[in-house]
Amino acid sequence: MKHIRQAMAKNRLQFVRFEATDLHGVSRFKTIPAHFFQEKVSQGVCMPRGYLEVMPNPKDNEMNHLRATCFNSDIVLMPEVSTFRVLPWAERTARVICDTFTVTGEPLLTSPRYIAKRQLSQLQASGFSLLSAFIYDFCIFGVPEILNSKTISFPASTFFNNHDQPFMQELVDGLYHTGANVESFSSPTRPGQMEICFLPEFGISSADNAFTLRTGVKEVASKYNYITSFFIETGLCNSGVLSHSIWDVDRKKNMFCSSSGTEQITITGKKWLAGLLKHSAALSCLMAPAVSCRKRYSKDRKDLKESVPTTWGYNDNSCIFNIKCHGEKGTRIENKLGSATANPYLVLAATVAAGLDGLHTSDEVLAGPDESTDFYQVEPSEIPLKLEDALVALEEDQCLRQALGETFIRYFVVMKKYELESEERDAERNKFLEYFI
Repeated sequence: MKHIRQAMAKNRLQFVRFEATDLHGVSRFKTIPAHFFQEKVSQGVCMPRGYLEVMPNPKDNEMNHLRATCFNSDIVLMPEVSTFRVLPWAERTARVICDTFTVTGEPLLTSPRYIAKRQLSQLQASGFSLLSAFIYDFCIFGVPEILNSKTISFPASTFFNNHDQPFMQELVDGLYHTGANVESFSSPTRPGQMEICFLPEFGISSADNAFTLRTGVKEVASKYNYITSFFIETGLCNSGVLSHSIWDVDRKKNMFCSSSGTEQITITGKKWLAGLLKHSAALSCLMAPAVSCRKRYSKDRKDLKESVPTTWGYNDNSCIFNIKCHGEKGTRIENKLGSATANPYLVLAATVAAGLDGLHTSDEVLAGPDESTDFYQVEPSEIPLKLEDALVALEEDQCLRQALGETFIRYFVVMKKYELESEERDAERNKFLEYFI
């Protein structure tokens, strides 16, 4: 608090945002005058629960079993003071990331950040820590000429490579000052599309960094008369990759790296990967949580079926789970199931839950393409192309149900079924563009 008071005085702060993530990973916050901050640190800030949890039709019988959780009540935002940062893109304003509690002091069981922290605690109890970083794609557009519920018309994108660098420079510099270190950024495939890679960090910080980006990129873009979206012009979602490895609890040794120096993943890493493969169908529901998100799974396939295989390989960017054996931090797995619209806390939590299950229950060890057939070849689950089928896979996955919590799973499934039933399919892209811009 001493350092925070000094920062508030130095920057002559007027306001502090108390931020929490909703189910989609979008920031929901209440802003208070800065002179109330110390008081609110201990008391928290109240917010209607509906800000974070959208209640479907109260007459819907499917929601009756959730009524006891009292969706119409307030919740309390309790700040994690270590996340306090002055926002470079908002005038005389700081933010602090909050955990959410009921008014009786219990953690909100549907809170993605709470679920992620709980899984990280489980990982630590097993003697490991997580080093991870998100890699996000997003699109930059000029301000639209038409924007309503039916039509979006964008001028041609002009952002590519070195053109208009000040926007990305300000964004990257701003992220650095909020504690989110960017390792690199590039324009990978088309004008207007950007990829941003964060530096790996231990614990919850990687998801906090992704959460910060999702708000920061919108606010910086508005200063340059741009808007940003995690969708591309074809209606597909951009990717949101979680690159990760597990380390010993002291954070000294990468448990995916072989001591022999060979560029192969260890037995521990193979068991972790076996868990990811085993639960990939259910994982995909949390990581590609909308109809448009799932189109990217089949975009290069001509023989459209109900599902696609879950692929993995060494240093192969076409695979769903790509094992990279090069770089300063050593061997790591890129989980490429995720879209950029997925909640980063849920991506992290579900990845850890599946990986832990592989460590604890898998007697199966994956055989690589060039390895001995003495290894048992795990049969991965296939990824459903339809969101409805992915929801079934999530409901039937007892490991993820237990890890993420029955309350969260029931709520998530009901919400997604409600969205599928109520939204106009041809308007989905517009809906999500407006929501994520």
